[in-house]
Amino acid sequence: MESRHNRLRLALLVLATLLTVVGGESAWGQGIDVSKFQGTINWRKVKATGKVKFAYIKATEGTSIQDPMYKRNIDSARAAGILVGSYHLYSKKTTAYQQFGNFKKVVQKSKQDLVPVLDIEERYNKDLYMARVDKLLELMEKEYGKKPLIYTSEKVYWDHFSGKKYKNYHIFIANYVRYPSTRFTLWQHSQTGRIKGISGYVDLNKFHKNHGINEIKLPKKSNK
Repeated sequence: MESRHNRLRLALLVLATLLTVVGGESAWGQGIDVSKFQGTINWRKVKATGKVKFAYIKATEGTSIQDPMYKRNIDSARAAGILVGSYHLYSKKTTAYQQFGNFKKVVQKSKQDLVPVLDIEERYNKDLYMARVDKLLELMEKEYGKKPLIYTSEKVYWDHFSGKKYKNYHIFIANYVRYPSTRFTLWQHSQTGRIKGISGYVDLNKFHKNHGINEIKLPKKSNK
Protein backbone atom coordinates (compact mmCIF):
# COMPACT_ATOMS: atom_id res chain seq x y z
CA MET A 1 0.00 0.00 0.00
CA GLU A 2 2.80 2.47 0.91
CA SER A 3 4.66 1.85 -2.35
CA ARG A 4 1.47 2.25 -4.31
CA HIS A 5 0.68 5.48 -2.47
CA ASN A 6 4.13 6.90 -3.22
CA ARG A 7 3.76 6.10 -6.92
CA LEU A 8 0.42 7.87 -6.98
CA ARG A 9 1.87 10.95 -5.28
CA LEU A 10 4.72 11.03 -7.79
CA ALA A 11 2.31 10.75 -10.72
CA LEU A 12 0.19 13.60 -9.39
CA LEU A 13 3.28 15.76 -8.88
CA VAL A 14 4.41 15.16 -12.47
CA LEU A 15 0.93 15.94 -13.77
CA ALA A 16 0.77 19.20 -11.79
CA THR A 17 4.18 20.23 -13.14
CA LEU A 18 3.13 19.52 -16.72
CA LEU A 19 -0.07 21.49 -16.36
CA THR A 20 1.87 24.47 -15.03
CA VAL A 21 4.31 24.39 -17.95
CA VAL A 22 1.59 24.00 -20.57
CA GLY A 23 -0.51 26.72 -18.98
CA GLY A 24 2.44 29.08 -18.86
CA GLU A 25 1.81 30.23 -15.30
CA SER A 26 5.55 30.25 -14.49
CA ALA A 27 6.86 31.27 -11.09
CA TRP A 28 4.53 34.27 -11.13
CA GLY A 29 1.44 32.13 -10.78
CA GLN A 30 -2.01 33.53 -11.17
CA GLY A 31 -3.20 37.05 -11.84
CA ILE A 32 -6.63 38.58 -11.39
CA ASP A 33 -8.51 41.65 -12.54
CA VAL A 34 -11.11 43.36 -10.40
CA SER A 35 -13.56 46.25 -10.26
CA LYS A 36 -16.40 47.45 -8.06
CA PHE A 37 -18.26 44.25 -8.88
CA GLN A 38 -15.97 42.27 -6.55
CA GLY A 39 -17.06 44.48 -3.65
CA THR A 40 -14.73 44.97 -0.70
CA ILE A 41 -11.70 42.72 -1.15
CA ASN A 42 -9.53 41.47 1.68
CA TRP A 43 -6.22 41.79 -0.14
CA ARG A 44 -4.18 40.30 2.70
CA LYS A 45 -6.21 37.12 2.46
CA VAL A 46 -5.78 37.17 -1.32
CA LYS A 47 -2.02 37.45 -0.90
CA ALA A 48 -1.96 34.73 1.78
CA THR A 49 -3.32 32.19 -0.71
CA GLY A 50 0.00 32.33 -2.54
CA LYS A 51 -1.88 32.11 -5.83
CA VAL A 52 -2.17 35.76 -6.80
CA LYS A 53 1.00 37.61 -7.74
CA PHE A 54 -0.44 40.48 -9.76
CA ALA A 55 -3.74 42.30 -10.19
CA TYR A 56 -5.23 44.61 -12.76
CA ILE A 57 -7.70 47.04 -11.23
CA LYS A 58 -10.38 48.99 -13.06
CA ALA A 59 -9.78 52.72 -12.84
CA THR A 60 -11.95 54.46 -15.41
CA GLU A 61 -14.39 54.17 -18.26
CA GLY A 62 -15.03 56.67 -21.04
CA THR A 63 -14.77 60.35 -20.19
CA SER A 64 -16.16 60.59 -16.69
CA ILE A 65 -16.76 57.19 -15.07
CA GLN A 66 -14.36 56.33 -12.24
CA ASP A 67 -14.56 53.03 -10.41
CA PRO A 68 -15.56 53.79 -6.79
CA MET A 69 -13.40 50.95 -5.43
CA TYR A 70 -10.27 51.89 -7.37
CA LYS A 71 -8.37 53.84 -4.72
CA ARG A 72 -9.06 51.29 -2.00
CA ASN A 73 -8.13 48.40 -4.27
CA ILE A 74 -4.89 49.89 -5.57
CA ASP A 75 -3.68 50.96 -2.13
CA SER A 76 -4.67 47.75 -0.34
CA ALA A 77 -3.32 45.42 -3.02
CA ARG A 78 0.06 47.16 -3.03
CA ALA A 79 0.18 47.17 0.77
CA ALA A 80 -0.41 43.42 0.69
CA GLY A 81 2.57 42.94 -1.64
CA ILE A 82 0.73 42.30 -4.89
CA LEU A 83 1.98 43.91 -8.10
CA VAL A 84 -0.68 46.15 -9.60
CA GLY A 85 -1.69 47.83 -12.83
CA SER A 86 -4.76 49.79 -13.88
CA TYR A 87 -7.18 49.50 -16.75
CA HIS A 88 -9.44 51.82 -18.71
CA LEU A 89 -12.62 50.65 -20.44
CA TYR A 90 -12.67 52.17 -23.92
CA SER A 91 -15.69 54.08 -25.19
CA LYS A 92 -16.26 54.86 -28.86
CA LYS A 93 -18.43 57.84 -27.91
CA THR A 94 -15.73 60.26 -26.72
CA THR A 95 -12.32 61.43 -27.89
CA ALA A 96 -9.01 59.86 -26.94
CA TYR A 97 -7.96 63.06 -25.18
CA GLN A 98 -11.10 63.11 -23.04
CA GLN A 99 -10.73 59.46 -22.08
CA PHE A 100 -7.04 59.82 -21.33
CA GLY A 101 -7.75 62.87 -19.17
CA ASN A 102 -10.12 60.79 -17.07
CA PHE A 103 -7.59 57.97 -16.73
CA LYS A 104 -4.65 60.23 -15.89
CA LYS A 105 -6.67 62.07 -13.24
CA VAL A 106 -7.22 58.79 -11.37
CA VAL A 107 -4.13 56.67 -12.09
CA GLN A 108 -0.97 57.91 -10.37
CA LYS A 109 2.30 56.73 -11.90
CA SER A 110 3.84 56.31 -8.46
CA LYS A 111 1.29 53.61 -7.60
CA GLN A 112 1.72 51.51 -10.74
CA ASP A 113 3.93 48.45 -11.04
CA LEU A 114 2.61 47.24 -14.39
CA VAL A 115 1.78 48.85 -17.72
CA PRO A 116 -1.76 50.16 -18.09
CA VAL A 117 -4.40 48.19 -19.98
CA LEU A 118 -6.78 49.51 -22.63
CA ASP A 119 -9.89 47.33 -22.38
CA ILE A 120 -11.70 47.07 -25.72
CA GLU A 121 -14.91 45.07 -25.46
CA GLU A 122 -16.31 43.14 -28.40
CA ARG A 123 -19.54 45.13 -28.43
CA TYR A 124 -17.57 48.05 -29.92
CA ASN A 125 -16.09 45.99 -32.71
CA LYS A 126 -18.26 47.30 -35.56
CA ASP A 127 -17.36 50.97 -35.16
CA LEU A 128 -14.14 50.92 -33.18
CA TYR A 129 -12.68 54.17 -34.59
CA MET A 130 -9.11 52.94 -34.77
CA ALA A 131 -7.59 56.42 -35.05
CA ARG A 132 -9.08 57.13 -31.62
CA VAL A 133 -7.78 53.83 -30.24
CA ASP A 134 -4.31 54.55 -31.61
CA LYS A 135 -4.22 58.01 -30.08
CA LEU A 136 -5.30 56.69 -26.70
CA LEU A 137 -2.59 54.02 -26.79
CA GLU A 138 -0.06 56.71 -27.73
CA LEU A 139 -1.10 59.00 -24.87
CA MET A 140 -0.97 56.19 -22.32
CA GLU A 141 2.49 55.13 -23.47
CA LYS A 142 3.83 58.67 -23.32
CA GLU A 143 2.52 59.20 -19.80
CA TYR A 144 3.44 55.86 -18.21
CA GLY A 145 6.63 55.08 -20.10
CA LYS A 146 5.77 51.82 -21.86
CA LYS A 147 3.26 50.51 -24.39
CA PRO A 148 -0.05 49.54 -22.78
CA LEU A 149 -1.51 46.06 -22.93
CA ILE A 150 -4.42 45.69 -25.33
CA TYR A 151 -7.19 43.62 -23.76
CA THR A 152 -9.86 42.23 -26.06
CA SER A 153 -11.57 39.18 -27.55
CA GLU A 154 -10.14 37.00 -30.29
CA LYS A 155 -12.65 38.39 -32.81
CA VAL A 156 -11.61 41.98 -32.17
CA TYR A 157 -7.95 40.95 -32.28
CA TRP A 158 -8.28 39.33 -35.71
CA ASP A 159 -10.38 42.19 -37.04
CA HIS A 160 -8.17 45.04 -35.82
CA PHE A 161 -4.92 44.11 -34.04
CA SER A 162 -3.39 41.19 -35.93
CA GLY A 163 -1.40 43.32 -38.38
CA LYS A 164 2.22 44.45 -38.23
CA LYS A 165 1.21 47.83 -36.83
CA TYR A 166 0.53 46.24 -33.43
CA LYS A 167 3.28 43.63 -33.37
CA ASN A 168 5.12 45.45 -30.56
CA TYR A 169 2.09 45.55 -28.28
CA HIS A 170 1.45 42.88 -25.70
CA ILE A 171 -1.99 41.35 -26.16
CA PHE A 172 -4.30 40.35 -23.30
CA ILE A 173 -6.86 37.88 -24.68
CA ALA A 174 -10.13 36.78 -23.12
CA ASN A 175 -11.25 33.24 -23.95
CA TYR A 176 -13.10 31.12 -21.39
CA VAL A 177 -13.68 28.11 -23.63
CA ARG A 178 -10.34 27.12 -25.13
CA TYR A 179 -6.70 28.03 -25.56
CA PRO A 180 -6.48 31.23 -27.67
CA SER A 181 -5.87 31.04 -31.41
CA THR A 182 -4.19 34.45 -31.34
CA ARG A 183 -0.79 35.48 -30.12
CA PHE A 184 -0.99 36.69 -26.53
CA THR A 185 1.06 37.66 -23.51
CA LEU A 186 -1.76 37.35 -20.97
CA TRP A 187 -4.77 35.06 -21.16
CA GLN A 188 -7.96 35.70 -19.21
CA HIS A 189 -8.96 32.07 -19.05
CA SER A 190 -11.82 32.21 -16.54
CA GLN A 191 -14.42 34.67 -15.33
CA THR A 192 -15.66 32.35 -12.58
CA GLY A 193 -12.53 32.03 -10.46
CA ARG A 194 -12.67 31.70 -6.70
CA ILE A 195 -10.01 33.27 -4.48
CA LYS A 196 -10.07 33.50 -0.70
CA GLY A 197 -10.58 37.13 0.29
CA ILE A 198 -12.96 37.83 -2.60
CA SER A 199 -16.66 37.07 -2.31
CA GLY A 200 -18.12 35.87 -5.56
CA TYR A 201 -16.41 35.28 -8.87
CA VAL A 202 -13.22 36.92 -10.13
CA ASP A 203 -11.44 36.89 -13.51
CA LEU A 204 -8.31 34.72 -13.63
CA ASN A 205 -5.32 35.51 -15.85
CA LYS A 206 -2.04 33.83 -16.66
CA PHE A 207 0.96 34.36 -18.88
CA HIS A 208 1.77 32.57 -22.09
CA LYS A 209 4.59 30.12 -21.39
CA ASN A 210 7.01 32.28 -23.42
CA HIS A 211 6.21 35.50 -21.55
CA GLY A 212 6.52 36.77 -17.99
CA ILE A 213 5.90 39.57 -15.57
CA ASN A 214 9.06 41.53 -16.39
CA GLU A 215 7.75 42.27 -19.89
CA ILE A 216 4.82 44.27 -18.54
CA LYS A 217 6.54 45.96 -15.60
CA LEU A 218 6.82 49.71 -15.85
CA PRO A 219 10.32 51.18 -16.01
CA LYS A 220 11.38 52.47 -12.61
CA LYS A 221 12.03 55.96 -13.93
CA SER A 222 8.31 56.34 -14.66
CA ASN A 223 7.40 55.76 -11.01
CA LYS A 224 8.33 59.20 -9.68
